[in-house]
Amino acid sequence: MCGRYASSRRPEDLAGIFGITAWEPTETLAPDWNVAPTKEVFAVLDRPVKDAEDPRPVRQLRTLKWGLVPSWAKTPEGAARMINARAETVHEKPSFRRPFTARRCLLPADGYYEWVTAAAERELEVEGRKKRPRKQPYFVTPADGSVFAMAGLYEFWRDRTLPDEHPLAWWVTCTIITTEAETTPLAGAAGDGDGPGTLAEIHPRMPLMLTPDRWDAWLDPARTDPGEVRALLEPPPTGLLRAYPVGTAVSNVRNNGPELLTELDGPEEATLF
Repeated sequence: MCGRYASSRRPEDLAGIFGITAWEPTETLAPDWNVAPTKEVFAVLDRPVKDAEDPRPVRQLRTLKWGLVPSWAKTPEGAARMINARAETVHEKPSFRRPFTARRCLLPADGYYEWVTAAAERELEVEGRKKRPRKQPYFVTPADGSVFAMAGLYEFWRDRTLPDEHPLAWWVTCTIITTEAETTPLAGAAGDGDGPGTLAEIHPRMPLMLTPDRWDAWLDPARTDPGEVRALLEPPPTGLLRAYPVGTAVSNVRNNGPELLTELDGPEEATLF
């Protein structure tokens, strides 16, 4: 799964990377090294500009709320449970089926966090002792420092308890598509020593990263055939990512700052997660 990630690039930088031609400066988000569900996040999408004379799609940078609310939902209360959509079934699930064929986006990140249960604590789990496991966080990021473009979907939800002119009458929310984690050795020194040698050893799921050669096809709203879209869900080439241990401060969503990405020499004595 993906339940926490980092996104520190400025909108100006993202505009250059993704070829953005429209973005609203008032929607600028501050760098966030501890993005959590229900937060506002940057998303790249192709869509006609509202009230523009030209109906053709435009590459936009928008801020969306992480946690998809289906258009047919009566309330937005389940958003925190819809932060991820499985690549294997996203085309058939009622909550994701429509946006999968019509409203796809990219969620830019520096990388994502995942937690590994420490060996000593894993033994306690096996023995069935009633104790929450201690977990070591890892940061997974492109080995070359490039942007981690996560495949996502977005949806519109109308709060019918509010009048049309109310600024909160419409919600625009999103979800991250996940896939099976890589089982090939990680790039660099991530597999050295006692640390995990593959992403699958950290967690069985990972966000689906789309490489630049698939961005245009994924964002194209004219591509509506489910079979064609599903073909874009193939995992990227292996060996592009590295993972390293970071401090357990990231486990608390109130902590935020570039120090959360500091690479440790090895796993630390983890706090309860």
